Amino acid sequence: MPVRKLKEFLDSHNIKYVTINHSLAYTAQEIAASAHIRGKELAKTVMVKLDEKMAMVVLPASEKVNLDRLKQAAGAGIVGLAGEEEFKDRFPGCELGAMPPFGNLFGMEVFVAEHLTEDEEIAFNAGSHTELIRMTYKDFARLVQPKIVKLSARA
Repeated sequence: MPVRKLKEFLDSHNIKYVTINHSLAYTAQEIAASAHIRGKELAKTVMVKLDEKMAMVVLPASEKVNLDRLKQAAGAGIVGLAGEEEFKDRFPGCELGAMPPFGNLFGMEVFVAEHLTEDEEIAFNAGSHTELIRMTYKDFARLVQPKIVKLSARA
C-alpha cells in the first residue's frame, strides 16, 4: 500500500494524523532516533507465521516479540518469524520492511502488544523508509481492531 493510499484510507475515515519525514533509516531504533520519537511510541510491524498463515505483530520499537506468548495468545500450534521472501509480495507499493501496521487491509490478523495501548499516540512506517504517520492509538485500534495481547519482552 503506497503512502498515498494509506493517507486516502485514513482520510476516508476522517482520521487526524501527522506525516513525519525523516532521513533514511531501516531499523526501528534508527527510525525513532531520526524522527525524534521515543522508541516506546514508535510501533514496529513484525511479520509472523501462525500455523503457516501470515499475521502481523505490532509492538513498541523498544520491545521484542516473545514467540511463546504469541503462540499461546493466538492458539496456534506452530509460530515463527516470517522471512522477507515469504511476505515481500504481499504489500504492493511498500518498501520491504516498511509496511504499515494495517494487516486488516492485507487480509491478515493483527496482534498488538499491550504496552503499545498505553500511549495516547503511536507512529509507524507509512510504506517507506523515510516517512512515518502519527495518529492516536484509539483511532488505530478502531480501524484495525487488533487482538491486544501480552506478547512482548522488553528489549
